[in-house]
Amino acid sequence: MTAIAVLGSTNMDLVAYVSKAPRLGETVTGRAFRTVPGGKGANQAVAAARAGAEVVMIGAVGADEFGVRLRSALASAGVETAALRTVEGASGTAHITVDDEGGNSIIVIPGANAQVTALEPGDASRIGAAGSLLLQLELPLEAVLEGALAARAHGVRTILTPAPAQPLPAELLGATDLLVPNEHEAAALTGLTDPYLAAAALLEDVPEVVVTLGAAGALYAARGREPVTVPAPRVRAVDTTAAGDTFVGALAVGLDEGRAMPEAIAWASCAAALSVQRPGAQDSMPTRAEIVAFAAGQGIR
Repeated sequence: MTAIAVLGSTNMDLVAYVSKAPRLGETVTGRAFRTVPGGKGANQAVAAARAGAEVVMIGAVGADEFGVRLRSALASAGVETAALRTVEGASGTAHITVDDEGGNSIIVIPGANAQVTALEPGDASRIGAAGSLLLQLELPLEAVLEGALAARAHGVRTILTPAPAQPLPAELLGATDLLVPNEHEAAALTGLTDPYLAAAALLEDVPEVVVTLGAAGALYAARGREPVTVPAPRVRAVDTTAAGDTFVGALAVGLDEGRAMPEAIAWASCAAALSVQRPGAQDSMPTRAEIVAFAAGQGIR
């Protein structure tokens, strides 16, 4: 079984479902509200665990009711939580609006995640024991950089999701093996709205890039190779929350199991396609058996 470490955020998602998202200054009536475990780091950890990996989560929750629920949700998904510290104050939260087309808008309040500014004793060893380290940008950058450098020192593949998009230090990019932005994040990082041009620009800083394109699939670019677009299965989206995290978690599993990048992308796209047909973040993530069965129906191993 492949081993994956995740250094990232853990949030409680506060999700409001509406027919149409409100414009600035507008009030609308929603049809449902849910509190569900989330956070980009925790989401990727759960996605990877359900896709078949042994996963360790490194991060923090608050000393509140949300913290208890968040830790329990990770453990229930099979994620190792010994490196998930509990700190004083509130857990992180994400305030999400989901419309009837499955689109979403999100406001993240870091809470306990903001206190993760460095690795704790034993964290570097946990990273070194993994095949891949998954990173995002919902923790302070100094912790993300320290994690990436620890992975580089141990020869561990570093997969960085640059979200929320922000300027990235050269040292972090230099320790990143695979960058996985969506098309909006790629544009924010490069100033280029064309995904192919943005991917080419990003290759100046990292050796491999996968730009996710939503229903259009994903674009893979690597130094010295022609870019490849891998289509996504056609499904009707109910809720796209955490679809990108589902993709990244499954992609890491696919790569660590030895799949070539285009095949790993296709397999991860099947996981994401399953997730968008269900409401919620972690609740929507498919099991390995579900991914394998759906992928087989798409002609993908």
